Amino acid sequence: MDLKNRVEQCLGPENFVVAMIECQGDLSVEVPKRSVVDVMRLLRDTPDLGFNFLSDLLGVDNLDLNKPKKKPKKKTEEGEGAEAEAEEEPKEKGPLPPRYEVVYLLLCLERNERLQVKVRVEENDMEVDTLTPVWKAADWPEREVFDMFGIRFKGHPNLKRLLMWDDFPAHPLRKDYPLEGQGEERHLIYDD
Repeated sequence: MDLKNRVEQCLGPENFVVAMIECQGDLSVEVPKRSVVDVMRLLRDTPDLGFNFLSDLLGVDNLDLNKPKKKPKKKTEEGEGAEAEAEEEPKEKGPLPPRYEVVYLLLCLERNERLQVKVRVEENDMEVDTLTPVWKAADWPEREVFDMFGIRFKGHPNLKRLLMWDDFPAHPLRKDYPLEGQGEERHLIYDD
């Protein structure tokens, strides 16, 4: 049985699968935020799956994903160099999907199979349960996602900044953070 069917068989009866996409041989599963720990335990402990290695954990900011795209510039009939630009209508009406995602990259060492698990995170509820009870290796990547995106991990044993200094006022991998920064300065104090 292929990986997609085994994952559907494991997670499907519990209604844990929000979406499943297969692209160029890679399988990606979106699961509800409230069930992420249960899903990961199932994926790790089910003998047919055995995803026993958390390869990586990362944050994604989809700020620009749902903005209307601009149509290519076209020359007008009025003369050379005069160009018109228009925005396309969004294809889907209705609520926009959540801005942030936490993506978990899992590996089954026995069968050399990979699985990507996504959890969507609303901007007004930026908290996901920690995976440190399932995989100790989730500790530092969760801290990095917290530091760079501001997504908190509920129950994390040591959730503090990892890359930026403690008083840093923002989260630099958010797409609304300016490339040149916001004028932050770090004043280092060295003890003699």
